[in-house]
Amino acid sequence: MRNERRDDAGRLLSLETEPATEADAAEARAAGLSLVRCNQQLRIRLPLADSATPLPTRSFVLGADDNEFLRVNNLAFTWHPDQSDWTHDQLNERAQEPWFDAEGFLLYEIEGTLAGFCWTRVHAETATDPRLGEIFIIAVDPAFHGQGLGRSLTIAGLAFLASKSIEVGMLHVENDNVAAQSLYRNLGFVEHDSRCWWDRVESEPT
Repeated sequence: MRNERRDDAGRLLSLETEPATEADAAEARAAGLSLVRCNQQLRIRLPLADSATPLPTRSFVLGADDNEFLRVNNLAFTWHPDQSDWTHDQLNERAQEPWFDAEGFLLYEIEGTLAGFCWTRVHAETATDPRLGEIFIIAVDPAFHGQGLGRSLTIAGLAFLASKSIEVGMLHVENDNVAAQSLYRNLGFVEHDSRCWWDRVESEPT
């Protein structure tokens, strides 16, 4: 995938590519563009070697758990360009997708309050990829940060996918999300490809 914008003289003004390559980065730099976003796809072999017992989660119930999911999602992703400020309409749109399976939408509660979730989805095998199990969205309520729930929910999601005989797990993460990158790399995820955006960045006036 390649989207670009050029001026009337043919000069490159912006560029978006997936999978992004070194040649794309070199072309962008030569045009004076800066990397403004890079979303990486990471993959891992399943089942995990980690033998930790997954969290005791339960499956999402559409209609009953909507408000709590949206609360945690929007608290956790205030900074995210795609995931912030979700509404009931956005949730319902995803729930109508043919891939939606509430069984793999895992919720973890502490004393009746949703502390975090791991929403998984399954991608059918293609000519170029095996059947993939994706951690579609994962988040922890900031009130419960510092308890290792991000790692535990990731393991729970991957364990669920492995129970469905899926041998490759995947997820997407921003390249500059240091905490998430560290968590996933420590579990054994490796980069498969990335989607990157380059644009002109104006200097701040002095």
